[in-house]
Amino acid sequence: MDEAVGDLKQALPCVAESPTVHVEVHQRGSSTAKKEDINLSVRKLLNRHNIVFGDYTWTEFDEPFLTRNVQSVSIIDTELKVRDSQPIDLSACTVALHIFQLNEDGPSSENLEEETENIIAANHWVLPAGMGNIHGLWDSLVYGCGSQIRCKLLDYVMTTLLFSDKNVNSNLITWNRVVLLHGKLCRLLFDQISGMKFSLYLYLRPSARSYPACEVPGPVLFDPIAPSQQVESLTAARNACRAGTEPSDAIRVVNAVLTQIDQIKRHSNVVILTTSNITEKIDVAFVDRADIKQYIGPPSAAAIFKIYLSCLEELMKCQIICPRQQLLTLRELEMIGFIENNVSKLSLLLNDISRKSEGLSGRVLRKLPFLAHALYVQAPTVTIEGFLQALSLAVDKQFEERKKLAAYI
Repeated sequence: MDEAVGDLKQALPCVAESPTVHVEVHQRGSSTAKKEDINLSVRKLLNRHNIVFGDYTWTEFDEPFLTRNVQSVSIIDTELKVRDSQPIDLSACTVALHIFQLNEDGPSSENLEEETENIIAANHWVLPAGMGNIHGLWDSLVYGCGSQIRCKLLDYVMTTLLFSDKNVNSNLITWNRVVLLHGKLCRLLFDQISGMKFSLYLYLRPSARSYPACEVPGPVLFDPIAPSQQVESLTAARNACRAGTEPSDAIRVVNAVLTQIDQIKRHSNVVILTTSNITEKIDVAFVDRADIKQYIGPPSAAAIFKIYLSCLEELMKCQIICPRQQLLTLRELEMIGFIENNVSKLSLLLNDISRKSEGLSGRVLRKLPFLAHALYVQAPTVTIEGFLQALSLAVDKQFEERKKLAAYI
């Protein structure tokens, strides 16, 4: 009996596995160092700094080898797996290193030959791409419940690719490779995803984020992740057409779109991302075809804090805000109980501005640092105290302008 129990324990998978922490290593384009050597040096770096508080990026190194060959080392996506505010002990985790070099070549175009002109049908990129501001866009997606949204998209496409690679019979288990993002603010999320659709596709490869440098496969007329903005314009409810409030041609358009979606799902390397801010207008047949129907709400105060923090870090890196000062993350503020002292004072002020900014869209939030400088700084350099004051004034002005606009609408 004991032997049988022992055999059963060995046969069953180990549930309590150590969490996996993903680390991206951006190798310099001029570097010819072997990935094995970079791997060894980066692991030594992580051994020296084995306690981290969420995502972190190193851009300066004490070791000359890393300085010559590595642009950055980033611990990423910890918020997708770590839900509490406790520090992360890397020595107790499985560290997965992903070393990559960016390809600086631009896209190659594929044209449709018409009688009068050539029409660009598709762009093909060699990944990982450094051109077109693709690299880093995924990290800029910050929304209310943004971590859950990003995690859901990651898990969905990884499962899609896994099922495709394993040749799962789609007649028995159906997935349509269609995602519907809806809500008043979903357009901004789509704009950012559509700009980095190639990077997102490779980031979700089941081979685990290693960014292999290969040309993205795909049907001639479709990018690897094909975006469709404001899908209600193509899939308007056919009931309205039958009622006479929409032209009859709309019925044929909707039928054609639904037919094409059913045909596209045969291609294993295509995912269709669609958005709508008037979901009730979409035909129910299209809604049924969407595997994920994800609501995109306004950014929460925590998401706004993260957006502002990334903006301030960028301005300090560019030496517009100087001298550079250390700002605490929201997780670090939570760990000290939001107690005000010389270290946390500026971060707490930023947290207050973030709370005051609730209700603004992500598009406005990303513009506010620029507007704060243009309207209230107007100098080559500014202290962080002065910039935070300007940012607070810019937030107030946004709400004042909204009230004035509402009065005329």
